[in-house]
Amino acid sequence: QVQLVESGGGLVQAGGSLRLSCAASGRTFTTTAMGWSRQAPGKEREFVAAISWGGSVTYYVDSVKGRFTISRDNAKNTVYLQMNSLKPEDTAVYYCAAAKDSVATMVTTEYEYWGQGTQVTVSS
Repeated sequence: QVQLVESGGGLVQAGGSLRLSCAASGRTFTTTAMGWSRQAPGKEREFVAAISWGGSVTYYVDSVKGRFTISRDNAKNTVYLQMNSLKPEDTAVYYCAAAKDSVATMVTTEYEYWGQGTQVTVSS
């Protein structure tokens, strides 16, 4: 069992930045790939970033490339999502997820644990 707790969401103006954090507990965090997904009102959930167990491999959805950075600190059992140059279309609930194994993936079905989500609102 893995517990994931997100923090760092909030209200920010367009062009601003936020850093989301996800604290993990339970199963060995250092051997698990992690990811962030988001769901905007009326839209399907989409994966925005993923990172391998060691942090050497990362993936991003095209809409956030160059603006978002996923990273992890295995000593702190925490994964981060640095979000810069935020746009109103980034408004969503952001969810942290733990994968079934150590390989980074953007496939939702490869993740088995999810956090409760944190709201990010970007005003224009």
